[in-house]
Amino acid sequence: MVAAPAPAAVTAPAAETLRPRLPWRSTLLLTVLVLAGSNFAGHTQPHREHLDLFARLLLLAACGLLLGRHRHPVIVAFGTAGLALVYLGAGYPYGPVFAAAAVACFAAVVAGHRRAAWAALGMLWAGHLLISLWLYRSLPPPGDTGANLGQELFIATWVLIIVSVAELVRLRREQWARERADRAQAARRRADAERLRIARELHDVLAHSISVINVQAGMGLALLDSDPEQARAALTTIKAASKEALGEVRQVLDTLRAPGDVPRAPAPGLGRLPELVEQAASAGLAVDVTGQPPRLPPGADLAAFRIVQEALTNVVRHSGSRHARVRLEHGGGELRLRIDDDGPTTGTDAGGSGNGLAGMRERAAALGGTVEAGPRADGGFRVLAVLPTSMPTSMPASLPDVLPAALSAGLPTALPTALPLDDAEDR
Repeated sequence: MVAAPAPAAVTAPAAETLRPRLPWRSTLLLTVLVLAGSNFAGHTQPHREHLDLFARLLLLAACGLLLGRHRHPVIVAFGTAGLALVYLGAGYPYGPVFAAAAVACFAAVVAGHRRAAWAALGMLWAGHLLISLWLYRSLPPPGDTGANLGQELFIATWVLIIVSVAELVRLRREQWARERADRAQAARRRADAERLRIARELHDVLAHSISVINVQAGMGLALLDSDPEQARAALTTIKAASKEALGEVRQVLDTLRAPGDVPRAPAPGLGRLPELVEQAASAGLAVDVTGQPPRLPPGADLAAFRIVQEALTNVVRHSGSRHARVRLEHGGGELRLRIDDDGPTTGTDAGGSGNGLAGMRERAAALGGTVEAGPRADGGFRVLAVLPTSMPTSMPASLPDVLPAALSAGLPTALPTALPLDDAEDR
């Protein structure tokens, strides 16, 4: 077999895009300034050596090294400092010869190579100090008087200024990088929370509607020959339940289609409890409702409706009882929902995925409430939910606000395939 070279062809362009570009514009501008400034310095310092071809080659080499200051900052910092020392040791006129070394060390500090940049600047300053105070007698130009200590202190001050500004820029860049990472992480958390919320919505809508459809389909098949009218009524219920499920799924998925503010249908709440009772009755489950729901914020109203819906769906799917009771009590800033049934667990569908109770608990926890569920001592099953009747101070952002940030951060936006498995049964 012959190995296909496709991976190399794919990774090579990606590696090229990750490498920093050559800063040729700024390097060209600095080269012009250094050459022009050195020519001007040569006219004002006639006692220094004349700028010959070797001097210009040194200046061009120092500036040319700056093209690699982003890719190899340490090498460039020491290289420009060394070329500047050779230029000064040859007795050429002072001028912007230090500019290339300053830019190179600045880039090294910003890139995080602080000690290398300090060492390069220290080498340049120490070499200049050695040349101007001691070695000037044996180096060109002849008759040079050297420099005094005040001039060296002035140069040292400029070195400290360069290091300080470079450190300030480095700290600011690190701070900006941390802020960008924090914003990306916050956007990821909000997007994950929103995807989980949508997954819960889809699970609750589909689980309830498909349970009703399943019961009615079984009833219609059983009565198709013996009682066609009852079979027709079952098919009518299936049609209504499927239409409602499609409408609610479409409402949930509409939030994914447009990232901006889009018109939305009102979310279901406890005001639709009579419809829920009617749907349960069409599936053969009689439901008694006690108490009146209070005025709730939209999030709490939706969570309460979904908890009742999921609890009744579990009764239809997993309980042998055909009777359930829903009790609503409110006071003290909280709403208490209690859903009871009296029948034993049936063998059919007893081993569910656990998404039902997990979704209930997650909905309640997102609002600062709780859900307790389990078998009663006298038989049957009970779901008890406690929800606050006031909106928490901080709520997660909706998907239209979160999705653009997630996309710009390169985050995946696919819905999770399943919710966490917290229980052994869907109950």
